[in-house]
Amino acid sequence: MSSRPLHFNAFIWPSGYHEAAWRVVDGDVRNVLGLSYYTDIALIAERGLMDSIFLADNIAIAEYRATYLPQTQFDPISVLSALTAVTSRIGLIGTGSTTYSKPWELARRFATLDHLSGGRAGWNIVTTVTPLAAANFGEPFHPEHAERYARAHEFVEAVTRVWDSWEDDAVIGDRERGVWADRAKLHAPRFHGHYYDIEGVLPFPRSPQGHPVLVQAGQSATGVGLAARYAEVVFSGPPSLEAAVAFRTDLHAQAGAVGRKPEQVLVLPALMVTLGGTVAEAQARARQLEDLASPEFRWQNALYTAGLDPDAYDPDEPLPAKLWAEQSTPSSRAEQLYAAARARPDAPLREVAQQVAGGAGGMDFIGTPEQLAAHVIAWQDAGAVDGFTFMGSTLPHELKAFVDHVVPILQRCGRFRTEYTGHTLRDHLGLQRPSK
Repeated sequence: MSSRPLHFNAFIWPSGYHEAAWRVVDGDVRNVLGLSYYTDIALIAERGLMDSIFLADNIAIAEYRATYLPQTQFDPISVLSALTAVTSRIGLIGTGSTTYSKPWELARRFATLDHLSGGRAGWNIVTTVTPLAAANFGEPFHPEHAERYARAHEFVEAVTRVWDSWEDDAVIGDRERGVWADRAKLHAPRFHGHYYDIEGVLPFPRSPQGHPVLVQAGQSATGVGLAARYAEVVFSGPPSLEAAVAFRTDLHAQAGAVGRKPEQVLVLPALMVTLGGTVAEAQARARQLEDLASPEFRWQNALYTAGLDPDAYDPDEPLPAKLWAEQSTPSSRAEQLYAAARARPDAPLREVAQQVAGGAGGMDFIGTPEQLAAHVIAWQDAGAVDGFTFMGSTLPHELKAFVDHVVPILQRCGRFRTEYTGHTLRDHLGLQRPSK
């Protein structure tokens, strides 16, 4: 039995993570465009003593997605900043691109969130897989996979240098002498790398956590390498228990090899959940969603998440061999698609796409609260996870069911907190505060 507490992160998506969720949930379909949708979910998660909520981001969308899915990709920092006014403890994790941002500007935004929330901010580090983003930012081309990750390493180094530009005790507040802060305790980053050059300090003191919590979800070898060097929470992980144990073991070994403490790298893989009072009820809910799923969306989404333009391919023709015959792939999602194409090289694209795992990495749970609690405990005891990123197939229904029925079971087993004992996201996760 593990003596470490479980950790849970609630993924917020419009109506729920299953693509057909918006077709079955109650209320106006436009409700997901209002702040109350986010506040309601955040408050449910906080009532359940969860560690954090998480907002993904798309800085470019393929237009096909507007046909099949609610489009609500607001700026995560704007939404999370608004949630600081109605929450007091739950962590607030948002996505920021290392390919289509500037390090100083991103450092400022996340440090601002950390101050406004009293130390609850987290940054989900992404390199952005879709090439559509390049045109949105006036760039002539989308960098290749290897270059995006090379940039990401330098980007994170630059951001952390900016966050450290004020010492923790720089603010003096001496009214008598008229000294607000000790200038000697300000240290300009003066970062000069291959891709980025940064000079000045942030226009406010070091944030409550020192650094917002660093989060990463890449599953490719380069993605895992980035996580091992910098991430404190990792959202990715393979769908089988044995592979998940191997993934976490390898990630911790890589983290140790670069001088980090492996226990300071938490693995919370994504898990799409459909709950019911009985197994039959849960299966019926899941079947209803699948019956409403669009096969047209499935093949287009398989291409898009692999970094390809769906409009450029005929679904009734095989995926061109020039793509899947190459040894290197732009992302782990591309490798899934290409592996399926290699297995059936003459099959139409729309059939091959059905073999590609869903957005949650292929990890789905359908069952009762008791079964989910047992599943979570079994995976923790096996050394596969430190918890999960909870992705309700519908929202807020699955999240309410988790908070009301699964959390109490885990509490009775001594696996989950019965109250928040700290105030920051680092406190919740048991992560050390970076010194300065």
